[in-house]
Amino acid sequence: MKIEHIRTFLEISNCGNFNKAAELLNVTQSTVSARVKSMEDAFGRQLFKRSHSGVELTYAGQHFRRYALNIQRLWQQAHQRVSLPESFSHSIGLGSQVSLWYSLILKWMPWMRRNAADVALHVEADYSPSLMRQLSDGLLDIGVMYQPRQTPGLIVEDLLEETLVLVTTDQSQSGEGWEEDYVFVDWGDKFRASHGEAFPEMETPAVSVGLGALGLEYILQNGGSGYFPIRVVQHYLEQRKLFRIEAAPELQRPAYVVYTETARDPHTLELALKGLREVASQ
Repeated sequence: MKIEHIRTFLEISNCGNFNKAAELLNVTQSTVSARVKSMEDAFGRQLFKRSHSGVELTYAGQHFRRYALNIQRLWQQAHQRVSLPESFSHSIGLGSQVSLWYSLILKWMPWMRRNAADVALHVEADYSPSLMRQLSDGLLDIGVMYQPRQTPGLIVEDLLEETLVLVTTDQSQSGEGWEEDYVFVDWGDKFRASHGEAFPEMETPAVSVGLGALGLEYILQNGGSGYFPIRVVQHYLEQRKLFRIEAAPELQRPAYVVYTETARDPHTLELALKGLREVASQ
């Protein structure tokens, strides 16, 4: 059985659709069907129940999924380890929420290069659900995110609490009037709850975005106001490109680090976590 068959099986089980899986894998639908048939012929069991609404795992497919995840994880680990240059003794895979990339991860990476020069880094940016799935599948060692979920085999640890402040591009509106061009940035469930308590009578803003960097760039180019992490907007405040609305309350947004209980290399994992904690505390 080929690793491409394993990836195809897992992609279908994740999205529940042969056509969608083919699109994600960048292959034809007939290729996906052929791979599934090959696996089902090898097992002598049907792995998926087909219907007009999609597909779902059979009882045999549910059993196979556990093994498929382990096969994919072991293949990924073997590929990373075997392909490492001899100058590297270990590797670590970290995935970060997009909004934490500039304020945290780009400081952690040079920390690791200074303190663990023999460790190869694999770093990517994604969103919480995808990061949790990759951690569960063993494709990442560490995830840094805002909305983790408790998952067997993974440890969730408080990492930092970001302070978000309300800023505007128009100094004359730093006291009042900022609501007119307000851009709502969706910083997650806890932020939405705090925001609702702070501004219970606010009408739905004309512009809402799900990515902080997009919201910030929008108001810098077009004017307006919005809530952003203080450490992200601090230099814009110093350059007087943004102005803080002092009367507005500060809102908090916690961030977490998630990692496996059974690390491939406990020493490297603990060193990487130490670096994250040090950078986050600065």
